[in-house]
Amino acid sequence: MDYATALASLRVLDPSRPRPKVADALSMPENRHLLEYVVEDPFGAHVFPGNEPDYEPTDFLADLDTQLADTAPIHLWSYIPTCAYRCRFCQYPVVLAKGENADTKARQWVDWNIKEAKSWLREVPSLRTAPIGEFNVFGGTPSLLPPDAIRRLLDFYQSNFAFGPETAIRFEGDPSTFTPSKLELLASLGVTKISSGVQSFDDKVLAECGREHSAEMCVSFVRTAQSIGFPWISIDLMYGLLDQDVDSVRRDLETVLSLEMTAVVCTKLHLKTYSDTRTGVAGVQPAAWQIPSYRDKLVRDGHRWPSLGEQYQMREVLTEGLRDAGYREHPTMYFARDGHGPEEWKSIMVDQERQEAEVAIGLGGSSSCRASEAITDVHWQRYGEAVDSGLVPLGSATRFSPVAQEARAIKMALSTLQPVRNDVHRRRFGRDVQDGPWRDQLDSLVSRGLLVADDAGIRLTPDGEVLVEAIINADLQ
Repeated sequence: MDYATALASLRVLDPSRPRPKVADALSMPENRHLLEYVVEDPFGAHVFPGNEPDYEPTDFLADLDTQLADTAPIHLWSYIPTCAYRCRFCQYPVVLAKGENADTKARQWVDWNIKEAKSWLREVPSLRTAPIGEFNVFGGTPSLLPPDAIRRLLDFYQSNFAFGPETAIRFEGDPSTFTPSKLELLASLGVTKISSGVQSFDDKVLAECGREHSAEMCVSFVRTAQSIGFPWISIDLMYGLLDQDVDSVRRDLETVLSLEMTAVVCTKLHLKTYSDTRTGVAGVQPAAWQIPSYRDKLVRDGHRWPSLGEQYQMREVLTEGLRDAGYREHPTMYFARDGHGPEEWKSIMVDQERQEAEVAIGLGGSSSCRASEAITDVHWQRYGEAVDSGLVPLGSATRFSPVAQEARAIKMALSTLQPVRNDVHRRRFGRDVQDGPWRDQLDSLVSRGLLVADDAGIRLTPDGEVLVEAIINADLQ
């Protein structure tokens, strides 16, 4: 989409809702690069890539081992890529497992995951004793796993990594596969956090996404998890979806509030591939909706994509409604009810006082330490061959130069929406946030009303908070 078209899309609004507050900032000529970024808006606060490519994966493992020898609690996650179907918006590496062979295929991925984990423990000896702050089983759809595979996976990690009394265990899944018996099993195995990609409570929108669950299933899953007693139940909501309108998002918000969710993650539909930005991990195949000709065909068939202006109205409905109901946003677009604190795994990664390592085991995992980061191979056959050969199957690694380490620390801290404090930054890097080579960019953000700077450090303005992912990736490169 060219600039003129993007600007026109920003001006198309639902007349029943106020003009989004951020529209003025995005319409400014000096923010043209931000508008061009948010049109396809890849989720920009997940992976913070290094600036020196072609780094040897073995060097990344050595960097990680050095940091883990003396570390605060880290984030450990296990990625199980199996899905019963592929959503039309999903660009993550997934493997279809459906029908009579689904359990066999799922067990194979648990076998590989455990075998890969053993290679990590061998190649990164300090990983065995590094305290685990939060352990996440992500996907894909790990709730597809049969009960024996879930037991085996969780038992392996709890027995071989440094889990302690404070370690949180989180499990992700699809509402239709989070059956009462599976939820009861997870609770009995020490899982305290449940996360589900609900995406919408509008059946028509769900059907267009290719989701094979209903809004009623989503509500039933939440109520069952609450009755079992999980202390943390979170869902993902998306906005900007095909045939979605602002009123549909408002109804989603009402449902969330009526269910008294612990936490909600709100994500704009992202159409630009992660391969272009490395802000996330893309699989081998693009999502159906990423293919322009397919998107155009949907329009010719009578469907409608929300305009950019409507998408920001949707975002405003969600953010203002959640804040008014007592939810706190920390980090960007992650909302937790007052008294629950931020998402622990994200806090470990990005909070300015922490920014500890994360280790991701499984197809397409994203791992990082302060000196470098790496992505596990996303091609399932290459991945399986590497794991069976006893290798840590990293597909690529990048290093952070000393200046890039400092810039990355600032970007991650900005993504929390909390003030970036000079005293904390000075202890780690020996200078104030504003004194690095990015001074001109920070001054520009101040002049455009997106940032405030003073002796204490820097903080985002309300418009800056809305645009933080674009700022990180288009202004502070």
